[in-house]
Amino acid sequence: MATAAPTDVKLHPSWREPLASEFASPYMAALKQFLLGERQAGKRIFPAGSEWFRALDLTPLDKVRVVILGQDPYHGPGQAHGLCFSVRPGVKPPPSLVNIYKELHSDLGIERPGHGFLEHWARQGVLLLNSVLTVEMARAASHRDRGWEKFTDAVIRLVAAKEAPVVFMLWGSYAQKKAGFIPSIEQGGHHLVLKAAHPSPLSAHNGFLGCRHFSKANAFLESRGLPTIDWALPEIPKDQAQPST
Repeated sequence: MATAAPTDVKLHPSWREPLASEFASPYMAALKQFLLGERQAGKRIFPAGSEWFRALDLTPLDKVRVVILGQDPYHGPGQAHGLCFSVRPGVKPPPSLVNIYKELHSDLGIERPGHGFLEHWARQGVLLLNSVLTVEMARAASHRDRGWEKFTDAVIRLVAAKEAPVVFMLWGSYAQKKAGFIPSIEQGGHHLVLKAAHPSPLSAHNGFLGCRHFSKANAFLESRGLPTIDWALPEIPKDQAQPST
């Protein structure tokens, strides 16, 4: 049996051995063949291959304090870079992220930044994970049910197995499907599971705006003696804020 993820996969060492069996599984082999076939057919896949596991590379397993779960990557050129809801510097924040910023301002008084780049959160222990890690350009949800969901289920199970308390922010019914294997406080466990509508303009006014998940997360972490998250995003220097395609 494999003892680590393939060496060409870029992710933090803390994830390699725990996810070894997933990378060695038949479903991952089938997923790899599917993605290779899509590329050979000339289809553009987002994000770039080097960024498929960016969330796991930036946020070590032992450092995860908060999980925000998205659906699949943005499907416009230059947007996706491996962190859910985040876009590259210089790219206009999409509507869902704009609503996240509105909630941040309402909840914590944080002014909207001039960008949509969320790495600052990831580097503090916020796992910004999509359920599906790739997408075809201009075709939302085009890579669902190809195997990524099994892989990200395994990631969530690893986080849920941590002894240290973690906050799970599950926005929308798609993300909330993963709540079943998280030992939440309501179920006698030790993790805080927060549920709300998805921040998309189609649903944000039906329970996302006003959810106060950011302050609730920090209050929970503080009550457990853990460092809180600095949700305010630093501005990006102009010479680094050029969009990439």
